[in-house]
Amino acid sequence: MTTIRPEPVFWRQWGSDIEAESIAQLERACRLPVAVQGALMPDAHVGYGLPIGGVLATEGAVIPYAVGVDIACRMKLSVLDLPLDWLERHAQDLARAIEAETRFGIGANFEKRRREHPVMDEDWDVSPITRSHRDKAWAQLGTSGSGNHFVEFGRLTIADGAAGLPPGVYLALLSHSGSRGTGAAVCEHYSRVAEKRLPGLPREFAKLAWLDLASAEGQEYWAAMELMGHYASANHALIHRHISRHLQAGVLLSIENHHNFAWRERHHGRDVIVHRKGATPAGPGALGVIPGSMAAPGFIVRGLGHPDSLHSAAHGAGRLMSRKRAHETFTWKQVNPLLQERGITLLSAGIDEVPGVYKNIERVMAAQAELVEVLARFDPQIVKMAGAGERPED
Repeated sequence: MTTIRPEPVFWRQWGSDIEAESIAQLERACRLPVAVQGALMPDAHVGYGLPIGGVLATEGAVIPYAVGVDIACRMKLSVLDLPLDWLERHAQDLARAIEAETRFGIGANFEKRRREHPVMDEDWDVSPITRSHRDKAWAQLGTSGSGNHFVEFGRLTIADGAAGLPPGVYLALLSHSGSRGTGAAVCEHYSRVAEKRLPGLPREFAKLAWLDLASAEGQEYWAAMELMGHYASANHALIHRHISRHLQAGVLLSIENHHNFAWRERHHGRDVIVHRKGATPAGPGALGVIPGSMAAPGFIVRGLGHPDSLHSAAHGAGRLMSRKRAHETFTWKQVNPLLQERGITLLSAGIDEVPGVYKNIERVMAAQAELVEVLARFDPQIVKMAGAGERPED
């Protein structure tokens, strides 16, 4: 049987509004024999294996479910050179641009008019999974998927010019999505491989099964994960490119960051693999975007490189409740007045993504003041997500 540590390695938590099972999941991960250090972000909630908002450094090993199902999911924000009053005077044009230039839902694709991007010329033979899914991935290139994924227009307020633009209020486009069905297939396949290679792993640790990076399977997974990172980035590049072209708009500033990934990094004088599952890289000076909800602000941030967080921060507000409970708790009759009060035009979404299912983003940001500094604020105004009934991909 695989030896599990009796006590976890050092880990630290930010924020207090975190359910007990999320904390227990992080502690279990920190008891793995390959674990070096852990951290729990203030947006944390329960996931498979590692909690969402969990950060784990390991030595010589990668854990597919500590990376996550939606490999390399990311945020991308573009500031457009359109007048700010387009949010009111041309709201229908902005909405039509989103509707025309991306797709939402599990099976969403551009099969009839596929998007073009150099990522499809990369080596998709690095893994049998990426090889067999290449055609599906190409059809889904430029799409947004389901779950908590979104595309939205809003107001970006820059106070002091630290984000690379003069102080002012700008029209901005923000998207959140990842590697679609192919990324999920990579995670599920290599997690099964990892479990088979560790038959003595206690049941409660099954979703934390790891692959030795010196093994053929470990190298294969790593190459597939890296490819999914390029693919997810291409998705966002195409969404932003096609929407801005649709509107005949130029891009003044673009910021992008990803989570659900593993990085080779050096911390405390040691080479480690840092898994950030639903956590944003926040090394010294690193720029990122941390969104709230469809009716709450998001923020452009700059990392402060805190050693105890393994240079990480939250990736969003974090869920307060499960999707099942959200369906039992909310109705659109309850939610619509709030959206109207805050000036939100919602093109589509499921009731399990309404503002009330998320933590207060202002409290989340306050809880991680030593991890990132805020440079700008994004307030959503026109929002599109997958419609009701879609299985979540986040």
